[in-house]
Amino acid sequence: MLKKVPFILTLLGIVSGIFISILFAINEPLFKNKIAQDLLQNPKVLTMTSQDEKNKYIEKEAEKIWRYYQRFHFHSTGIAAMALGVLILIAFSQGPQKIKLLLSYMVSTSGFLYPFVWLFAALYGPLLGRDAAKEKFALLGYMGGVFMLAVVLVAILLAKYPVKINNENL
Repeated sequence: MLKKVPFILTLLGIVSGIFISILFAINEPLFKNKIAQDLLQNPKVLTMTSQDEKNKYIEKEAEKIWRYYQRFHFHSTGIAAMALGVLILIAFSQGPQKIKLLLSYMVSTSGFLYPFVWLFAALYGPLLGRDAAKEKFALLGYMGGVFMLAVVLVAILLAKYPVKINNENL
């Protein structure tokens, strides 16, 4: 079972990216309206006196925050697809089992968690401000670095140990 968890987690990453895109297709205005409503409660907007200034700010910020939802979708599906490929390479590697298991968890966990920095920045960005929201969830953002490190370590594993497919070493 321990060997299956990274694959399951990676597939959940793909599912979450696809699921949010289905939600976009069903009701994109729901997301955009939530962003606009939450921006009205942003402390920066509350201090603005000119309605024109508020409208311009909200329009500009809403578009950028909407892009964060899209980034969650892109990163969730894209990184999970990469992670799945890396997990398959790890599975065929003839390296030590404990190292393979550790690298599998590093790849899948970091690949799954990283995209959530964008989802949470989209959810909290209108209320806190985009930069503050990203900083609040920076730990999730650092998972991108962990993912990169894991991929580099897998490349070293593959260089050091043979890869066996169909009883043939590569």
